[in-house]
Amino acid sequence: MVLSKLRELAGGSKDESSGDPFVDALRNALSADRVKYDGAHRSLHSHDASVFDGGNSGPVVYPETTAEVQAVVCLANEHQRNVVPRGAGTGLAGGAIPLGVPVVVAVTKMNAILEVDEANSIAWVEPGVINLDLTRHLAPLGYHFAPDPSSQQVCTVGGNVANNSGGPHCLAYGVTNAHVMAMEIVLPSGDAVMLGGLDAEPQGFDLRGVFVGSEGTLGIVTKIAVRITKNRPAVRTLLMAFDDVRDAANTVSDVIADGIVPAAMEVMDKAITAAVENYVGAGYPTDAAAVLLAEVDGLDSGVDIDADRIAEIGRANNATDVRLAGSDEERMLLWKGRKTAFGAVAQIAPDYYLHDTVVPRSALADVLDQIYAISDKYELLIMNVFHAGDGNLHPLIVFDGRDEGVLDRVHAAGGEIITASLDAGGVLSGEHGIGVEKQKYMDRMFTDDDLDHQNRLRQAFDPGCRTNPGKVIPSGHSCADIQSLRSVPKEVWG
Repeated sequence: MVLSKLRELAGGSKDESSGDPFVDALRNALSADRVKYDGAHRSLHSHDASVFDGGNSGPVVYPETTAEVQAVVCLANEHQRNVVPRGAGTGLAGGAIPLGVPVVVAVTKMNAILEVDEANSIAWVEPGVINLDLTRHLAPLGYHFAPDPSSQQVCTVGGNVANNSGGPHCLAYGVTNAHVMAMEIVLPSGDAVMLGGLDAEPQGFDLRGVFVGSEGTLGIVTKIAVRITKNRPAVRTLLMAFDDVRDAANTVSDVIADGIVPAAMEVMDKAITAAVENYVGAGYPTDAAAVLLAEVDGLDSGVDIDADRIAEIGRANNATDVRLAGSDEERMLLWKGRKTAFGAVAQIAPDYYLHDTVVPRSALADVLDQIYAISDKYELLIMNVFHAGDGNLHPLIVFDGRDEGVLDRVHAAGGEIITASLDAGGVLSGEHGIGVEKQKYMDRMFTDDDLDHQNRLRQAFDPGCRTNPGKVIPSGHSCADIQSLRSVPKEVWG
């Protein structure tokens, strides 16, 4: 059936020969204008938003339908070429960097919101839908899409699925996995299948859960049924200032221990707070060592009680200022500051490296102390902004990549941050994924048997190991020849 679809699509738009039979076949299956073979497109798609080099793209294709994705995958199989799915390229762990000059399947033209089912609180979307565009579409209906990464103005829902993305408001509502009901997937064989379902408890193994967070190594998502969340009637947002980051971290732990689970709890240290305030004028106190944003939502009476109790806990932990947003406009401005934190660092230096390890809340303060020590050791500016409620750290190493030797220090500092987090009982990633960034640390967190079983699972979906090869699972356990993939010269594609 897949091959018959491929034949139907083929022959529609003929193009002058590129000199490569695979590229010619792709152009015939899609159209010449949606198969980019020039150096500019290949160079652009050889990178993502991470600091990792080594990407090497082959042709870039822009399918518009599931059948076209199937056609591309089938052609890649026929010509024994690898495939890398790609959304907006905002990933920070190198997950979208193409290794071994594969065909890059960019799903950005598959960007339709197909259906909104208010009765069942479900929306069907294509993978190229921008995260924030979905929430804006739902706003007049009184709904939103709960996962809200800081890159939500540009990142795609398909990318959120690939990395199981989170965001400031995922503390109470859960990360992407909690909001995906079903997905249409094009497997590495070229077959299209549905994973999950709209029933509360779909039958069989939870292959939907396996796919979310698989970073494009198990196939390409083409349609997604997401759970949409009803807007709560009342929201209260608190800003608290502290003279010590440790006091802010302890406040977070104490609030959760008190039985309150806010919608969001975000901490920013002095350096990033000053940068943000200078950038957007959100009203943050620039003389504080740390600010804590805490938000609760629900019914009026309940949120007032919770907000008062959080303020009380903050004062008990030496908060120097406690402020309740007095209007929706003030609340939105406070969150605008948090959401633009990473953009604000451009005032300081042109480059940054953002981590996302997770540590137990009880270890937050101690790990932060270690991060500041690492900053001093490598003479690097490290700012801290993080999803404090679930212990998801986001140390921001700010630097100028033109400085000689600075990248070596940046990567060394990043490695020590990972090690400190793991030693504290943490995990490698809260939402950015493993990609190539944390690949070599996987054996610090998993046993050899764990990694071998992960590779077996991958091969159950992709026996040829040709879908986003060389990612996540480290050398010695991966079905891909990672060293070979990373050493393919750029001249291979002309």
